[in-house]
Amino acid sequence: MKKHLIFAILAISVLACNGQPNQDQNEVKALDISKIEIKIDNLVAQYQALDIYSGVVLIAQKGKPLYHKAFGLANREKKLPNTLNTRFDIGSMNKSFTKVLILKLVNEGILKLDATIGNYLDGFPPEAATKITVEHLLNHESGYGGYHTPEYWNLPSDQKNLNVALDYIKTRPLLFEPGTEKEYSNAGYVILGMIAQAATGKSYFDLVEEKITRPLGMKDTYLREKYSVPNRAIGYYKSVTGKLLNNDSFNEIVTPAGGFYSTTSDMLKFYKAFHYGDKLWSEETRSLDEMYPFYRKHMSTGGAMTHAGGFEGANTVLYEVLRDEISVMVFANMDEVVAENLGIGILSIIRGNEPEVPALPAEQLVYQALGNKGADYVINNWKQLTTNFHPDDPEDMILNQIGYELLSENNTDEAIKAFKLNTQMFPEVGNCWDSYGEALLKRGDKKAAIAAYKKALAINPDIPSAQRAVRELTNEGY
Repeated sequence: MKKHLIFAILAISVLACNGQPNQDQNEVKALDISKIEIKIDNLVAQYQALDIYSGVVLIAQKGKPLYHKAFGLANREKKLPNTLNTRFDIGSMNKSFTKVLILKLVNEGILKLDATIGNYLDGFPPEAATKITVEHLLNHESGYGGYHTPEYWNLPSDQKNLNVALDYIKTRPLLFEPGTEKEYSNAGYVILGMIAQAATGKSYFDLVEEKITRPLGMKDTYLREKYSVPNRAIGYYKSVTGKLLNNDSFNEIVTPAGGFYSTTSDMLKFYKAFHYGDKLWSEETRSLDEMYPFYRKHMSTGGAMTHAGGFEGANTVLYEVLRDEISVMVFANMDEVVAENLGIGILSIIRGNEPEVPALPAEQLVYQALGNKGADYVINNWKQLTTNFHPDDPEDMILNQIGYELLSENNTDEAIKAFKLNTQMFPEVGNCWDSYGEALLKRGDKKAAIAAYKKALAINPDIPSAQRAVRELTNEGY
């Protein structure tokens, strides 16, 4: 899928004034939307004018909606508008559901945080089965990252299910010794869902309904068959060249790592219960969460807790100011990071500050600048061109994505320019050289391609594609 699914909950930001971290804010005792409604409407209109936002915005205090508006189209082909009842793909937001489920099972004595994968599931290699604990999986410390290999991604949708995903995960190498580092892990949350199934004898989805959605009255939240959800928003994103695409072609399945469909109203119910009171889980269960001390600390600072999800054509975010019980929720059926950026802008308005002016996605701006003004301009204006890029993503991905899109359109010479520029801007990133080598080889420049691949391996000896290319092109033993 893309670059990533946003680091929901674990990589929480404390957003304060104009998005700057760790600044205390004056307490907002009663939010008066009437004083700022026009500013919020105008900000949304700026995003719409760039054709980078459609969706729903919800602002609430103490669970009571104060501003709730829908914008743009849920289905562009049929010209169906978004409404307050439109269901959106919430992406990694449903990792929050998986976390709640697992910790509830721990508190019930069904699971143990220090138990390893091998206690519940078969077929994992020893380094995973005997070392990765439930707690490692919850906290993204397992050593597993993603599992969307090209082989898995290209499977027909009727061949994808949780068991198949788990089988692919079992073949993935660990990126580090479990418990020694953090790496955002969709694979880890799929494993957690399967552990819950194995320990209870019930399906993951049945468990979520039993312990979360039904008790909270979440009647507009759909956990299964995502492409059959009624009144759903189709996701749209733009290629780096500005071509509009929709994400239905992905044929992805719903997993414990992402893909539920829901409305802003239902998700307000969920996160209100997630953060406050005991309707969803007890304080004892809530305290098992690694983030619990962090949340308690910011009950008094005015910082905003971030819960988000996204991939091409879908982006959802909640900024929750715990002290004031203010919720800023933005759902988008367009490309990330638009919901997050718009949400930060709204939070700035609420705090009496001026929001950032919206910009086109970094990939589009860099592509346009490279074509119209050349490489030197891109180098000298990189910061201004890339303001609209997710801060958790490495910046070398921008030109890399441009290069691969051009390569897929058989525009090999222009792709090479993009990849070459990437090696100049990020010379110590092995993947930049690997991508450059691939483009050179496609053009037939075998000698230069070998040099690029060897440079990639000199930086990072563990790049499989570069290893394979050098082995096949030179018969050298990588």
